[in-house]
Amino acid sequence: MTQPGAQEGYLVTEKLVKRFDEAVAVDEVSLSIGKGEIFALLGSSGCGKSTLLRMLAGFETPTKGRILLGGQDVAGLAPYERPVNMMFQSYALFPHLNIWENVAFGLKREGLPKAEIQQRTDEMLALVQLTPYAKRKPHQLSGGQQQRVALARSLAKKPKLLLLDEPLGALDKKLREQTQFELVNIIEKVGVTVVMVTHDQEEAMTMASRIAIMSKGRVLQVGTPKEIYEYPSNRFVADFIGNVNLFDGKLSVDEPDRCAVDTKIGQIQVGYGISGAVDMAVSVAVRPEKISIGKQRPDGVRANLFAGRVKEIAYFGSYNTFILVTPQGVKVKITEPNGSRHEMLDITWEDDVFFWWDDTDAVVLRD
Repeated sequence: MTQPGAQEGYLVTEKLVKRFDEAVAVDEVSLSIGKGEIFALLGSSGCGKSTLLRMLAGFETPTKGRILLGGQDVAGLAPYERPVNMMFQSYALFPHLNIWENVAFGLKREGLPKAEIQQRTDEMLALVQLTPYAKRKPHQLSGGQQQRVALARSLAKKPKLLLLDEPLGALDKKLREQTQFELVNIIEKVGVTVVMVTHDQEEAMTMASRIAIMSKGRVLQVGTPKEIYEYPSNRFVADFIGNVNLFDGKLSVDEPDRCAVDTKIGQIQVGYGISGAVDMAVSVAVRPEKISIGKQRPDGVRANLFAGRVKEIAYFGSYNTFILVTPQGVKVKITEPNGSRHEMLDITWEDDVFFWWDDTDAVVLRD
């Protein structure tokens, strides 16, 4: 979803802080977001992402720091003075107004000419493919349709910045997945800059060009979905995004092109160096889908080859999950894709198996 040639620094926060009495909700957050980018704030409840969004909207005043939008500091402006619109999880549609009137509401309040209101409202309804439903009331629409009405209303005023607060949280899983792509397509057609808050990892990975992972008011890592998943910068990010196996140990070898970590299950070889100190405490992160499993010892595999016993098997349709326990008592999670409907794995409960991975598939984490 990355916008080619996106202008860096269209929306900038500089050491933004928000305190509520002695509690620090947002702690010196500095971000640079490009024009036309869809940027996600991702984290668990209480991490500060919603407070940060509310400061961007003007509903909360920063304790310290600046918010620059197109080079203008908007931190001191009231919500109605900012070229910003916010779409809430509840959609906040007016039940007594029909769909056309809901979309036109903000334009009427601005006092725009009737002809312009008519044209812009019709354009927005066409954009979200709801023109045939213009005369219906919100309760006569599905959840996904109501969500698109709320988006059309948010875009009608042509904001420079659109804020989405858990935009798909009110939808069921299947509809949410379908609507993710619709929402991104509509936003990209308009070209508006978007900051969205979500606790749903899949939603952030699907919709956003970049993601900021937050915890305890701080941003721990910013990157593309692939960067966040494949190259987590610390243990929290690795553990928070997707599933991961974390092997704690000490650095025993560190060369420019390789390193090794001594762990409970044995020595793990990694295909790059980390410029660390021998004997320092580190963790090795390996995603479950990067690990191979088999009953026979594989030919030609010399490094990162270990043994375990199968304790749990779960079938998820497109893949199987295996939980192994090594002789040292370490649990290891492995996922294997189901390539064929008739494919039958010969691995079952209590089988002794081998598991292994390539040295380029592991990530060394210092904290």
